[in-house]
Amino acid sequence: MRQAVEEDLPKIVSIYNSTVASRLVTADTQKVGVESKLEWFRSHTPDKRPLLVHEEEGDVAAWVSFESFYGRPAYDGTAEISIYIDSRYRRRGLGRRLLQEAIDMAADLKIRTLVGFIFSHNEPSIRLFRAFGFEEWGRLPNVAEMDGREYSLSILGKRLAS
Repeated sequence: MRQAVEEDLPKIVSIYNSTVASRLVTADTQKVGVESKLEWFRSHTPDKRPLLVHEEEGDVAAWVSFESFYGRPAYDGTAEISIYIDSRYRRRGLGRRLLQEAIDMAADLKIRTLVGFIFSHNEPSIRLFRAFGFEEWGRLPNVAEMDGREYSLSILGKRLAS
């Protein structure tokens, strides 16, 4: 993995947008534009809350982001992690590799707790996180509505260090 650069943003957005229609990964109901994600992109910092890309054969195949949790200083040791993989590279064990790499780099980022916000019906992602010791710390029932259906959100967490 390497730190994402602004030139990666179109591919990052493309990977993200590829998940919108599934109603499995994101609560965005329409595809987003590169311009709309520019501030989000720039909010990531290599030393504290990086946005990383993984390349396969010179192509951005996936990205991982660390984002601040709840935006207040007392939560600086906690980060939300997100992993998005291009559809051509899914089901190859890449999610496992990226999640392990993210966990391994957390200490250097001064992160002691990782959380993931995952739709409760997204069984593959929940299985992935549970395989790495994440536990369900909460569930927000029926908080998202898409296409006339309601969906619950699971909060999975893992304490990395004391």
